[in-house]
Amino acid sequence: MAKAGTKDRFSTATRLRLLGEQTAERVYRSQTKRQARRSRLTGRAALLALVLCSLIVALAYPMRQYVSQRAEIDDLRRQKAERQEDVEKLRDEKARWQDDAYAEQRIRDRLHYVMPGETGFTVIDPAATKSRRTDQGAVTRPWYSNVWDGVDKADRPDD
Repeated sequence: MAKAGTKDRFSTATRLRLLGEQTAERVYRSQTKRQARRSRLTGRAALLALVLCSLIVALAYPMRQYVSQRAEIDDLRRQKAERQEDVEKLRDEKARWQDDAYAEQRIRDRLHYVMPGETGFTVIDPAATKSRRTDQGAVTRPWYSNVWDGVDKADRPDD
């Protein structure tokens, strides 16, 4: 029997069977290594990552719009507050103009009105009198030269 066992041991069928078992063990070991590596990023994790990226991309534009609209709303509120301050100032001025004493004072200042019995004075700026003295030679010139000089002066920027 010993010969049959040794004969069986070296037979082609036995060798093929052993070779198949060894190959199956190698394949099994390589599959477990692959599964260990693959278990880090499964199909579910990849799908979750894809969904999260899609949500981020989908929400980026609306969030930017939201932030810009909030900034615009804040700017409009600031402008509204400024306009309300302007309205309050105008109401105060209107109320002051309702007072006859204030209106009389402003009219007298602007139009140089004087009450009967008062003497009005007008103070002339010395710089203004110097510029008028240079124009006194205009009386001897023809009228159209004076008009043309007036047009030229109007076109010049104020110095």
